[in-house]
Parts: sequence; C-alpha cells; structure tokens
Amino acid sequence: MGKIRAIFTIIQMIITVTITIILMYVFNKYNKKIRIAWSAMQMKLLGIKIELVGNIDESADMYIINHQSVMDIILFEYLLARNTAWVAKKEIADLPWFGRILKAPDMIIVERESKSALVKLLRDTKDKLAQGRPIAIFPEGTRTDGKRLRKFKVGAKMIANKYKLKVQPFVIIGSLEILDSKKLTQTPGSVKIICLPTVQAQKGSTWYEDTETLMSETLAKELKTWKA
Repeated sequence: MGKIRAIFTIIQMIITVTITIILMYVFNKYNKKIRIAWSAMQMKLLGIKIELVGNIDESADMYIINHQSVMDIILFEYLLARNTAWVAKKEIADLPWFGRILKAPDMIIVERESKSALVKLLRDTKDKLAQGRPIAIFPEGTRTDGKRLRKFKVGAKMIANKYKLKVQPFVIIGSLEILDSKKLTQTPGSVKIICLPTVQAQKGSTWYEDTETLMSETLAKELKTWKA
C-alpha cells in the first residue's frame, strides 16, 4: 500500500509542482503565499500531522534543520510565515523544468565541489538577508537515515558568523517514515518538530559545535520514545 501511495504522490506532485511554478512566475509578488498553499495541500493529501514542541522564533535570521526526507522542506514551507530563502544544491536547480521550483522564488543555489561556492553563498545570503528573508539550511549537507546526525558542514557557520545572525535550530523526527523516496513508500502519520532555543552566532565562540551536539542529543533522546 505504501508503494501505491508513493506512486500516487509522485504523480500528484508532478502536476501540482508544475501548477505552482507557473503561479509563482505569474504572481511572483505572492510566491510565498502560493508555496504555503501548496504545502498545506500536501499535508492533507499525504495525511501528515505535526507535533510542534516549543515555539518558532519569527525574528531569527537563520533556521538550521536536520534532513532526512524531501518532506522536510514541505513541512517548513507550511510552518514558516516569512519568505524563507532555502539553500539548495545546484543539481536540483538544474533539473529540466522542475528546477524552477527553486528559481521562481529566488532561492539560494549552491554548486558543490566548487572553489567559489562559499564566496557565492556568502554573497547570495547577504542579498536575501537585505531583503528581509531568513535563511534556511540543512547543515548536514545531505539527507540521512533519520537515526543520527551527520557531521555539520562549514557553510551555515560561516554565514551566521560573518553576518552575526540569530540562529534557531530544529530537530525533525519521523519525516522519512512519511515519505521515503529511496524505498518509494508513502505512509500517513505524524512528524515531530522540536524548536530549540535561538542562539546568537559569534566568531570565536563554540555556538555551532554546541548546537550540533544539542541537536544530536535531542534526536537520540526523542527517537527512544518516538512512535509515528
């Protein structure tokens, strides 16, 4: 049944993402509202319930989130009221047509294995922050199995330190159980999102390492009692 639901999900996403891209180009001024509407529809179609622990700090400049499923972006597009600028891989942006899901709302696109990537990342994030857009990034750099955190990449730390950002970390539990693109399964259920305290980035401090430890420990603790 999970595979049948996954096939249905792929088909409906191809259709709804196409419509969403067109709407964002035509009504670009309202692209965030369009993204919220699309993500809310996905929540209903996929049968997702969110258990939110703590509060989202809408004054934060950056959100850092553990990553295990394509669902993670949908969840936060639904939850975050501001026009968040996601840091995404160039490989996604280069997808024929569907890469426009990043280009239409002007997200931050990063080319991995490029010597100039970090310079461009810093420049692009500065532009988005100047527009009043908070930055959202997966510090692990890639998806995981949801059981543990990978070592954080340096990008999020460099951005936050350079621009002295207020950073709020989040821990997601259970999104891979909802939608697993590798196993091609989709199962309705609950996702737990834990809002950790906002921290002030500062050069010379260990805030990034401390945050990585806190997120890792929180994930491990929550998984012991988690039931989707």
